Amino acid sequence: MASKYSVSLQKMITDNSFSVVYTPRDLAEIMISMQEVNRPGLIFFGYDDYFDAGRVQFLGLTEIEYLRGLEDGSRQEKLDFYLSHKPVVCIVTRSLELPDEFLPLAQKYEVPVLSTKDATSACMSTIISYLGVELAPRITRHGVLVEVYGEGVLILGDSGVGKSETALELIKRGHRLIADDAVEIRKVSSRTLVGSAPDNIRHFIEVRGVGIINARRLFGMGSVKLTEKIDMVVELEHWDSERVYDRLGLETQYTSILGIDVPSTVVPVKPGRNLSIIIEAAAMNNRQRKLGYNAARELLHGLGMDEDISPEPEEIETWHNA
Repeated sequence: MASKYSVSLQKMITDNSFSVVYTPRDLAEIMISMQEVNRPGLIFFGYDDYFDAGRVQFLGLTEIEYLRGLEDGSRQEKLDFYLSHKPVVCIVTRSLELPDEFLPLAQKYEVPVLSTKDATSACMSTIISYLGVELAPRITRHGVLVEVYGEGVLILGDSGVGKSETALELIKRGHRLIADDAVEIRKVSSRTLVGSAPDNIRHFIEVRGVGIINARRLFGMGSVKLTEKIDMVVELEHWDSERVYDRLGLETQYTSILGIDVPSTVVPVKPGRNLSIIIEAAAMNNRQRKLGYNAARELLHGLGMDEDISPEPEEIETWHNA
């Protein structure tokens, strides 16, 4: 299925170190918009009912040796039928030598041809993962994304609530910044969200009263990271004395982002609260919950108050798989 996003063939080549065998025009003008890939098989036998020219095509040892085993006339006919469908790009793996008829036909039908020394299966896996990220559905959220003890924590909240200052304190405590102010979130699978920063503001933090700082230059390369999976959401809000905040954490709350429910918590902000330590505790607690442990349930069990409390579905699944 085609994505509404696309990536240029030039970027794919640069990011994955492919060699260019032939290109009919500027590689930056050739766009890939499908994550699925294909190895030609049935189309060599004339069956093209479900052939999709928008998929990246891989020709490995099996395909090349099959073509070499054909008589010249048959090979010419099959390659002409295949390349006449004008696939978006053909990638030859293992640095294999193409049959003599291939390049003239690729030039005739203006089909780009690339080469790589990698094995076919490994290269296909790499490109599927790569295109999964590049073509993923995405949104941009106003917030901060940090890695805390290996957990990707998306910090949300109104302007001026203290998101950037909290991120700065977390960096000083040894954690890593992914994005400040604008977080680009991509849905790379049905269960996984990955966040990153737009290129033009990567590693920068805006701190009111100080201005713009570059976290990478100020704190070193170990203080930043390009991307991180989003494991939980922490929403900062100004303390509301009339609101009842969760004090036990018995039930997991969720925030829906691109159709995926992410564990979340609301942290009220008021003078005297150390937000960085609170977020550290929230990240570690979230990791424990993923492993099937809930401190509130253990406490209530010790007090003999857990008879009417049933475990959450994800805890049942975790215990079952343990």
